[in-house]
Amino acid sequence: MALQNSSSSSSSDKYSEQRSRLYDKMERDLDERGAAFLKHGETSQSLLLSDIFTLKDGSVTPVLKAANPPVRANVLYLSPEYSVPISDNVKNTFSSYFDKVWFQNSSVYHSSMFHASHHIEPVPVTEDEIEAEVNAVKAVADFLCPLKIVLDRVVLTSTGVLLGCWQVISGTDPLTIRAKLKTALPHAPKKQLYDDAILHTSFARLLGHPKSPPMEPLDELRFFHELVARLNDKIRGFELFLNSGMWRNMMC
Repeated sequence: MALQNSSSSSSSDKYSEQRSRLYDKMERDLDERGAAFLKHGETSQSLLLSDIFTLKDGSVTPVLKAANPPVRANVLYLSPEYSVPISDNVKNTFSSYFDKVWFQNSSVYHSSMFHASHHIEPVPVTEDEIEAEVNAVKAVADFLCPLKIVLDRVVLTSTGVLLGCWQVISGTDPLTIRAKLKTALPHAPKKQLYDDAILHTSFARLLGHPKSPPMEPLDELRFFHELVARLNDKIRGFELFLNSGMWRNMMC
């Protein structure tokens, strides 16, 4: 048993280090690539910002498009007891400084784990096949240990996404979860949208310059970093539990 625990601990440490390196890279992205979102650049999923948001009369509205076949994503849902306090802090930190900002609805805060179909590689299915996918995911979820996670940091990417990056304290690691889902869903896209190690939640997306008087690019970058640092001071270290009851199959 001691050897088994030691092996499990070693794997857990390795996975955590892998996530930390990934988050370090994401944290450097804004400085290395600049604020691409101010130039109407692409998103991390190869879409233009204008493909997913419209700006009208100072209001930011998501562009809702039905995919055919539907995108089918398996996600870990954050319940309101966790999502609402985080959302409140995000809005309190950023809303005063930006007109062009979209805040993720706290009722749908989640971490994407695996796609059975996505917009880059659509996978058509029948209704019976969808039911089979749902049952396969449930079978995986039933054997997972509840996740206790902690907010490692918040980062702002060059595409303007404000992301919460989580580390695992205990439970089945996301790398293991995704490997099991890959086996359970053999027809899913071979190339998934996210790194296998990542566990992240989108909190908001910046779509324009701050409301303050125009700044030089370097001053603007410093301002972005300052706001992210303020938010980290408020919510970094936030802990929560995720169990199999928080799995959701999302179709859009």
